[in-house]
Amino acid sequence: VQLQASGGGLVQAGDSLRLSCVASGRTFGRYGWFRQAPGQEREFVATNTWRGGSAYYTDSVKGRFTIFRDNRNNTLYLQMNSLKPEDTAVYHCAATTRAYTRSSYFTLSSSYEYWGQGTQVTVSS
Repeated sequence: VQLQASGGGLVQAGDSLRLSCVASGRTFGRYGWFRQAPGQEREFVATNTWRGGSAYYTDSVKGRFTIFRDNRNNTLYLQMNSLKPEDTAVYHCAATTRAYTRSSYFTLSSSYEYWGQGTQVTVSS
């Protein structure tokens, strides 16, 4: 099983970025994106079930970020619009074999067994 993330970069406030994460080796129950800013703990950003249709976001990104998956190439995406300096962090994709249905579980990083390497997103003001 391998998750390979990409798509980060340096952008200005208000710009957009699309993060990608190629998932290979198996199918999963749920996937998500987390981020970690310098000196801070890893925090939940967004998640969806593998089948789609159950996206869930942390409040600070609602209306700006979209999580989705392309079935054709097994790639996970995080579309980030209207980026803010406070979105600056290393972003990680993650996946779990479990189809958690409760937010108290699927917002926890410990609920995900598989992780991609991080990709840096820097938003300048």
